[in-house]
Parts: sequence; structure tokens; C-alpha cells
Amino acid sequence: MIVPGYRVRMVHGLITNFHQPGSTLLCLVAAFVGGNDWKEMYADALAKGYRFLSYGDGSLLLRG
Repeated sequence: MIVPGYRVRMVHGLITNFHQPGSTLLCLVAAFVGGNDWKEMYADALAKGYRFLSYGDGSLLLRG
């Protein structure tokens, strides 16, 4: 199961939108980004007025 703490090995990028707190899709983002970086990313998105959920803003997340 892909949840925070899962070690992503094959995927280098993820295209997604901003998900609802507590959702399984947010768990996927948290596992992909790692650590608590996703919390900072989401706080920044809220502060800048990004839209969330299905018709919200998209994001391209890349692993270095």
C-alpha cells in the first residue's frame, strides 16, 4: 500500500491536483514527496489561493 513512509522506486514524476486532507490521494502525494515537505507545499498553495479538489489547480511533482 502506498502511504507516507513507502519507498517510491520507479516513478520520477507525478501529475496530480491538490487533494482533500485525509484522502487516500493525499497519502499518495505524501509518500511521493516524502517527509513533511508535502505539508509545506500545501500550506504554500493555500496561502497563494490555489484551488483544490477535482476542478482545482494541478501540480507536477518531480523527484530529484
